[in-house]
Amino acid sequence: MSTLPVLSISDLIVEFPTRRGVLRPVDRVGFDIARGEILGVVGESGAGKSMCGSAIVGLIDRPGRITGGEIRLSGERIDTLSQEKMRRIRGKRIGMVFQDPLTSLNPLMRVGDQIVETIRTHLPVSEQEARRRAVAALEEVGIPAASTRIDSYPHQFSGGMRQRVVIALALAAEPELIIADEPTTALDVSVQAQIMALLKRLCRDRGTAVMLITHDMGVIAESTDRVAVLYAGRLAEIGPTRDVLSSPRHPYTIGLMASTPSPTGGADRLSQIPGAMPNLRAIPPGCAFNPRCTKAFGPCTSELPVLKPVGRNEVACWLFDDALTGNPNKAEENA
Repeated sequence: MSTLPVLSISDLIVEFPTRRGVLRPVDRVGFDIARGEILGVVGESGAGKSMCGSAIVGLIDRPGRITGGEIRLSGERIDTLSQEKMRRIRGKRIGMVFQDPLTSLNPLMRVGDQIVETIRTHLPVSEQEARRRAVAALEEVGIPAASTRIDSYPHQFSGGMRQRVVIALALAAEPELIIADEPTTALDVSVQAQIMALLKRLCRDRGTAVMLITHDMGVIAESTDRVAVLYAGRLAEIGPTRDVLSSPRHPYTIGLMASTPSPTGGADRLSQIPGAMPNLRAIPPGCAFNPRCTKAFGPCTSELPVLKPVGRNEVACWLFDDALTGNPNKAEENA
């Protein structure tokens, strides 16, 4: 079995030229996702999470474009492929699950016809075999009476059942990677848990890699193996989920965790990160988080920090530069 990561991104840059200058919603982002692994990508609205997902599948609206870095799928570079070649990869090798299933399903087509069409577009099978696979896919995601419900229209399903149909659609062609962009935000908490348990089980059973984009730290804690924290299009911290959530290092990650309700309800008031995500036209120099950071010092306002190992995590923060702090233990104290 290949040891190559299913997805490998290095120094990815996405830019949108405008009359007022070039906007950069994704700035030198890099990470890998292994077979059977779920990587959570988290951050406030505007952090660049969804833009990363769109870049991977080649769905950046013009005039936006990838201007730097590489995207590799199982070792094959895909960011330089033509639109026609990318169309063959979407659905077959990369499946997509979006926040609102109604935007992913054609309301005028039966759900079975949509799954069958996806299967036959990407796999050399007959109509009969494709329908059999479609029924099996619906059964696998927990749709009751799948052989009958396959002929239903999207509006005849509940929100949770529609999301299951979308997952079946994403898995229909047996992709190597699934990009799930806020797949449970519009669902009840109990249905959220069912959908995430389903996604985890299918990921483990099939060895599919999953990029889970969300702002919900609870979903991250329950569902992911590793987590990447984005801020203003840059990677602030990445590491095993348990380490990032229990011992966050970057001040932004610390702020996110402090503003997340605890199941035990310990604090009377939740902490709040002051300020707001910067406008893309006014990203501050140095560390983009520095105007909101209570621990900012000298280089934070002028020099861009790079990721460096801190324990089992990687953190882009000047607090962990021993040459600047003058004390290898000071970084730990500041964290």
